[in-house]
Amino acid sequence: MPYPKEQINLAISDGDPFFSHEMTANFTPIQFTLDFKCITPRVDPRSKKPSFQLKHNVIMLEPWHAKMVLAVLNNVIKKYETEYGTIKKPKAVEAAEKKQKKQISAEKGATKTEAPTYLG
Repeated sequence: MPYPKEQINLAISDGDPFFSHEMTANFTPIQFTLDFKCITPRVDPRSKKPSFQLKHNVIMLEPWHAKMVLAVLNNVIKKYETEYGTIKKPKAVEAAEKKQKKQISAEKGATKTEAPTYLG
């Protein structure tokens, strides 16, 4: 099939690169919502009080498209692990989660509680 003789102008607007530490996922009957978050600690130089800066990018998908994204991610992860080895949780994150669980257990009087992970 020949290309159309008319020229088509296409403007592409690239988003800013975004590193995500955390993600939440929710759904309604008609869409999935992925909220990618980046939490950065800050210190106000005047008051010396710590604070956090939260940036997030929200992506909304139709259910069939969310399933396609899952298939693409599964494929890419398999290829990555074939080339570089099994992806494992970093030891520093495991140590931080273990420390957090101990602190929560101590605060709750040694009741068994699931500790939230920093990575969501």
